[in-house]
Amino acid sequence: MTSGAAPGAGEAELVAAFRARHGLPGLVDVHTHFMPDRVLRKVWAYFDAAGPLVGSEWPITYREEEGQRLARLREFGVVAFTSMVYPHKAGMAEWLNGWAAGFAARTPDCLHTATFFPEPGVEAYVRRAVEDGARVFKAHVQVGAYDPTDQLLDPVWGLLAEARVPVVTHCGSGPAPGKHTGPEPMARVLARHPRLPLVVAHLGMPEYAEFMDLAERYPEVRLDTTMAFTDFSERQVPFPESELGRLRDLGDRVLLGSDFPNIPYPYVHQLESIERLGLGSEWVRAVCHGNGARLFLGAA
Repeated sequence: MTSGAAPGAGEAELVAAFRARHGLPGLVDVHTHFMPDRVLRKVWAYFDAAGPLVGSEWPITYREEEGQRLARLREFGVVAFTSMVYPHKAGMAEWLNGWAAGFAARTPDCLHTATFFPEPGVEAYVRRAVEDGARVFKAHVQVGAYDPTDQLLDPVWGLLAEARVPVVTHCGSGPAPGKHTGPEPMARVLARHPRLPLVVAHLGMPEYAEFMDLAERYPEVRLDTTMAFTDFSERQVPFPESELGRLRDLGDRVLLGSDFPNIPYPYVHQLESIERLGLGSEWVRAVCHGNGARLFLGAA
């Protein structure tokens, strides 16, 4: 099944075949989006309009009701996933955190997800989220258009580093650059908080090499595969073949991410795109299950 194809009745079987080929007990997807319905529909409308942060036509493959989307992931054998919520302005994050906590409480296979924005009170509500059991945070530097080195966020990064709660961060400059995207701002954050469990979304595209540099320098930096290697991304920001060796060597810190449901191709295409790198079944098993299971599910 190639990029741009519509999902069909046989997609679950294709995903099951992928899992069987690599001996996978299930999939751990660290980058999926579940949001309040009215927020998600606004996100879809932005993609439909090919807004300036999207950069190109972007059809939503899984434009379905929440229950249908949950059923899809479970059909695919996804045993743990996230509800990546993110604010685009002040005053949204705490409300989104309340929604995400409720969603996680009624959806046991979803990791309790939270978010933040540089605003007065941010440290307090992030601390409350951690105390309430948040297991992963989302930071969207591109959409939020904020500087991750903002003084208001310094105690937040420190708190998450101390609590060892990972934060999935869209900090690369794809699909369109933002005012504070790119490796330099996050490099400054990591210099101050070297134990921060940072998960670089989208493998940092298009600055793949620079974000791998950070992963090599800081042992708590990880990379998620969201949209990387797919036909859709390879046409615009191809992963450099010369970096495959480094990617292989970082295999214990690469995590499966998909951006489901907001993807312009079927879910299985992300999995097959990882497989076709040719880095071997052991690497695929680590990326698609083992690394995420250790980080979030306490697996050995």
